Amino acid sequence: MFADRAQIYVKSGKGGDGHVSFRREKYVPTGGPDGGDGGNGGSVIFEVDEGLNTLTNFRHIRKYCAGNGENGNKKNCKGRNGDDIIIRVPQGTVIKEAESGKVITDMSGENRHFVLLKGGRGGKGNQHYATSTMQAPKYAQPGQEAMELDLMLELKVIADVGLVGFPNVGKSTFLARVTNAKPKIANYHFTTLNPNLGVVDLEDAKGFVIADIPGLIEGASQGVGLGYEFLRHIERTKIILHIVDAASTEGRNPVEDIYAIQKELQAYNEELAARPQVIAANKMDMFASPAEREDAVSRIREEFEPKGIPVYTISAVSGQGVRELLYTLNNLLTQMDEKSVIFAQEYFPERIEKEAAFTVTYDEEKQEYVVEGPRIERMLGYTNLESEKGFTFFQNFMKENGILEELEKLGIEEGDTVRLYGLSFDYYK
Repeated sequence: MFADRAQIYVKSGKGGDGHVSFRREKYVPTGGPDGGDGGNGGSVIFEVDEGLNTLTNFRHIRKYCAGNGENGNKKNCKGRNGDDIIIRVPQGTVIKEAESGKVITDMSGENRHFVLLKGGRGGKGNQHYATSTMQAPKYAQPGQEAMELDLMLELKVIADVGLVGFPNVGKSTFLARVTNAKPKIANYHFTTLNPNLGVVDLEDAKGFVIADIPGLIEGASQGVGLGYEFLRHIERTKIILHIVDAASTEGRNPVEDIYAIQKELQAYNEELAARPQVIAANKMDMFASPAEREDAVSRIREEFEPKGIPVYTISAVSGQGVRELLYTLNNLLTQMDEKSVIFAQEYFPERIEKEAAFTVTYDEEKQEYVVEGPRIERMLGYTNLESEKGFTFFQNFMKENGILEELEKLGIEEGDTVRLYGLSFDYYK
């Protein structure tokens, strides 16, 4: 079964906690601190696997977690780092944050290896906090928390030319004739349920990749029928090739069909609708007379060639006009930028913790500035503010994390009170 979308949950590894311990050796009654650092947590990494062409595996396994870092130990022993988890996906997979739908990365082009979530940093052992005035620190740094995300994976077919058209207009027959692809061909609606890719090899030319996209019906941009599946796969194509049944063998109007598809493209993505388009008037072998054929083709040309969309007559069955069409497509591609369509990053997971690190507000009733957040709470849990070293660490933490800057933006002045959970202090520069 072809699968082009999957939702999964990923989580990086938590950093191991730093250790609190002191040397205990014979004849060394007052040994110094020797607590080791915690190990770093494992990262969540995506890699392209050329052997994959669907997202089917992600329908069975939806949860992916990296290993946690081990806690530090006595005798300066550092905890073991957590194992990374490597998630392999097909080329062309776009990874999005599930709730917002924003792109995190596009596993296409040169992007073959992407670290999506970094593991939490291991905490420092108490040996790092010893000073001349604090020789026996009884606190260590906890490991950095893990990061987690719900992701939507979307596989978008990578092809230079995308074939579009209503069912039974001859797209699969055309693809089978011009490429090494072997699509299923039958005379019933929605024959092509999965994208079929093939390589067009031309003499004295580079050649290109062409894709037969799932059949389209009106309302696709709203998800009707195959809807989004159809439109998702043509987002990368550089040229859109309309295949129409010029002979109207099933009673369809080719001009109306082209307008219907253009309407869906426009509604889904204006940039997509603006890409170069070519029309292939198919089934030239099905007309009863030359006059009837000329009349049908003229109606299509008069409608679209003034709009800059060239019309070529072909027969996918007999091969008539196919060679000329292929060389035209190849010439158009050589004039275009060779870079394939890559979706830009819109969502940055590394900013998650920074964005949620703290909040700074002003309590009008108590006339105090209030600082809260998970990182603040954790920092207070492992910092001894009664010691000179601990208070210096606290001040640096407030400055390095931008908390003092936020307080100043709110208009704090010397002597004003700042509250952090159960702790209150007067602000001085």
